[in-house]
Amino acid sequence: MKKLFALGAATVTLLATAAVTAGPARAVPSHPQVHGQHATVPGHDRPGPEHGRGRTTRCEAPAVTAPAGATVVSVTAAAKPGGTLTFPSAPGFPATPPVTEVPAFCQVDITLTHGSAGDHELIEVWLPKTGWTGRFQALGGSGYLAGGFGPDQASAIKQGYAVGTTDAGAVPSSGFTADWALTADGRVDTTVLTNFAERGPHELALVGRAVTKSFYKKPASYSYWNGCSTGGRQGYVEAQRHPDDFDGVLANAPAIGWDRFAPADLWPAVVQNVEGDHLAPCELNAFTAAAVRACDGPTADGIIDAPLSCGFDPHTIVGQQVICDGQTLTITAKDADVIAKIWDGPRTTTGERLGWGLTKGADLTALAAAPFPVAASWVQNFLLQDPTADVAHLTYAEYEDLFARSKAEYHAIIGSDDPDLAPFREAGGKLLTWQGGDDQLIPVADTVEYHAQVEQKLGNVDDFYRFFVVPGASHCQAGVGPTPTDPLGALVSWVEKGRTPATLTAGTRAVPYFRG
Repeated sequence: MKKLFALGAATVTLLATAAVTAGPARAVPSHPQVHGQHATVPGHDRPGPEHGRGRTTRCEAPAVTAPAGATVVSVTAAAKPGGTLTFPSAPGFPATPPVTEVPAFCQVDITLTHGSAGDHELIEVWLPKTGWTGRFQALGGSGYLAGGFGPDQASAIKQGYAVGTTDAGAVPSSGFTADWALTADGRVDTTVLTNFAERGPHELALVGRAVTKSFYKKPASYSYWNGCSTGGRQGYVEAQRHPDDFDGVLANAPAIGWDRFAPADLWPAVVQNVEGDHLAPCELNAFTAAAVRACDGPTADGIIDAPLSCGFDPHTIVGQQVICDGQTLTITAKDADVIAKIWDGPRTTTGERLGWGLTKGADLTALAAAPFPVAASWVQNFLLQDPTADVAHLTYAEYEDLFARSKAEYHAIIGSDDPDLAPFREAGGKLLTWQGGDDQLIPVADTVEYHAQVEQKLGNVDDFYRFFVVPGASHCQAGVGPTPTDPLGALVSWVEKGRTPATLTAGTRAVPYFRG
C-alpha cells in the first residue's frame, strides 16, 4: 500500500503538489489542526448515539414538502428485496458488475417541477431496512448525468447509508452529450441547466434528509456528498453556495469552473486544426511516454511523482520514429510545437492564458485524438444552440470568442469557483478532494489553483479543506498508479472523530466502472 500526502500551502507557481511515497515519505506532509468534536451545523438535528441498526420500518410514500421554488409532482415508495443487484450500463459508459449482499431497502421516488417550465426532476432515495448507520449520502453525477443511479446506490446502502441521487431533470441519451440542453424551439433550457448546475444537488440534500428522517423516525446523524468530475463540481457548488447542506463533502477531480473547463477541453482539437497537424494516437502516446521517462521518480516505476513540475521539452524527441498501424512515422518539429501548445493550455491570440493544460503523464488521446464530446456538446448546445455545429475546425479567434462567451453567459450559473469557503468552514463542514496526477480530462492545475485561491483568501485551510494529488492515477480511477482505497471513510473519520487525514491509503484495485 502507498500513502498519499495532502497538498499543503499550494502556490501560484503550481509546484506544491502531493506525492505518493513508497517507504519513507519524500514529501513533507502538512500539519493540520485536529478538532476532536464536530461543530453543530445549523439546520441539522443531532440524534443520540443510537442509530437504529437492525430496525425494520414500513415502506410508505412520505409526505414531502417541496423546496422553495419547486412543486411536488409525485411521491412513490416501493419495497425492494435486495440480494445481488445487476444494472444496465449508463449511457456512454462501460458495463458494471453486479453488487452482492445488498440489504432489503425502501426506494422512494420524488418528482419535482419548477415554475411553468414543465421540467421533471427525479430524486431517488434508497433506505436500507436493516443496518442503517445513521448516515445519509448524496451521490453526484458524471459528464452530463446529474446523478449516480444504480451501482453506487447499492454499494452505499450495503455500507449502511441511506442514499439519494437526482437526475436534475437532465436526462441525456449519453453521459457525454447535453441533448437535454435545448427546448423544442431551440433555446437553452435555463430551468434544466439551473437544475444541473446547482438546484438539483441542493434539493437532493433537502429532500433526501427529510425522507430519511420520515422513514427512520429520526434525522440522519451526519450527511455526506460523494462525487467525482461532474459530481466533484457539484460538491464544490454545495460547499460554496449551500454550506449547511452537508457535514462532509467528498468532491474528487472536480470540473471547477465548468464555463471554462468545457471550452478548455476543446483546445487540443483547435490547436491541431489551426496548425494543420493532426497527430495519430501513436504519436501522441510517444510524447507521453517520453515525458514519463524523463520525469519518472527515483523508483523508476513509470509514474511521474511531481506531475506539475515535469519540465520535459517535447522537441527533444524530434526525429524519433514510431510505428502507427504498421506505418513508420517520424516525429517532426511541428508535431512538437503542437504538443507544447496543448500541454501549455488555452491562450488568447495575444498570448494571455485562458486555462491550464494537462499534465505530461496524462493520456493525450482522450482530448487530442478527436474533439472531446463533453466539450463539443457544451459549445454546440449552450453557445451555438446547434447540436450539429462543426467544432472541429475552429480558428484561434473563433475559439477565443466562444471561450469569452461561455464565461460571460454561464459563469454565474455553473462557475463553481468561489474561493470564499468561510461559511462552509463556520458551519463545521469538511471538504476532501483527490485528483489523479495523470487526469486526462480535467487539468490538475485547475484544482491546485483553486486551492491556492482559497488559502489566499482564508489563510491555512487544513482544518476543513484537504486536497491530494495522486501521482499516476487517471480521471476518477487508477491509471499506471493507484487510487485511494477509501476516501469516503477518511472523510467520515474526519467529520465524526476529528481525525484530520494527513494521508490517504492507496492501492491498485479494479475500479468497477468509469465515472467521468
